[in-house]
Amino acid sequence: QVQLVESGGGSVQPGGSLRLSCVASRSIYSISTMGWYRQPPGKQRESVAVMSGGGLTNYADSVKGRFTISTDNAKNTVYLQMNSLKPEDTGVYYCNALYYLTDYWGQGTRVTVSS
Repeated sequence: QVQLVESGGGSVQPGGSLRLSCVASRSIYSISTMGWYRQPPGKQRESVAVMSGGGLTNYADSVKGRFTISTDNAKNTVYLQMNSLKPEDTGVYYCNALYYLTDYWGQGTRVTVSS
């Protein structure tokens, strides 16, 4: 199993930045893919950024050029750097890990972008 704990959410004005962190309970070397998803108010959960074990990344079109996913293997942590935030980035952000064909989710961290 994998436990995931997110942090770093908050409220920010449009154009601002936030960095989300997700600490995994086991080495991320053992995890097939890790990623960030979000659920905007009243909408379904959607993929934001995913990184495979080989370091390949995939971003939603809406965040390309603004968000960056990265890892710190020594800290078993995956990050999501979010720049140039827009009101439509508002939502609950969830960390995900695919481990032995099973999806694991964190508890979520809320991001609000508003003036």
